[in-house]
Amino acid sequence: MKAVRRTAIVGGALAATLSLTACGPAPWNNWGYETTTPSPTFTQQTIAPPVENDLSSGSTQRDLQAGAVAATVDYWSTLSMDKWSATAIKPVSLSLITTVTPDDGQKVYLQRATMTAIPQNADGELTALDPQVDASSVAPGYLVLSPYSYSQTFNVGPVPSTATSVRLQFTYDFLVQTTPTSNEYAKQTASDTLVVAIAQQ
Repeated sequence: MKAVRRTAIVGGALAATLSLTACGPAPWNNWGYETTTPSPTFTQQTIAPPVENDLSSGSTQRDLQAGAVAATVDYWSTLSMDKWSATAIKPVSLSLITTVTPDDGQKVYLQRATMTAIPQNADGELTALDPQVDASSVAPGYLVLSPYSYSQTFNVGPVPSTATSVRLQFTYDFLVQTTPTSNEYAKQTASDTLVVAIAQQ
């Protein structure tokens, strides 16, 4: 009987030891320090897209087609882009030369060149400036068939302070001889558009 009682007591002690061991977190998991990893926080930042600028490199070249007439136009400005402010007088220069296909010896003349400046911002277009027109003072026009070219400088006047860019619309009216010796001409028109950023002060 005494042996049985000792066995029961030992068994009870062992059960108590196992019970104590199984309770609570393992000591190596937390030695008195906070182990919870804080959640990262993120800040959302809105970045405005860059304003389009066709003269960002200082110049640009365009190839235009008007019927049988192919025109190559170079554009540039003598005023650096950081000085293209809303209040400044902003010059835009161009040089134009043409070829004609088929080339049977007929000539190509520029009758008129027009530039219209339209200020704009993120909300859309603002009131356009008055068109600038260079109409030929000679008939039938300025000879622009290669190797002869046409050069001109237009000035973009002051624009509203809210403008972030200005859209420049160019129109070129050509007269093409119907035959090399003819006094009859066919009219062809080419259009082009540049967008130039307004420097923000």
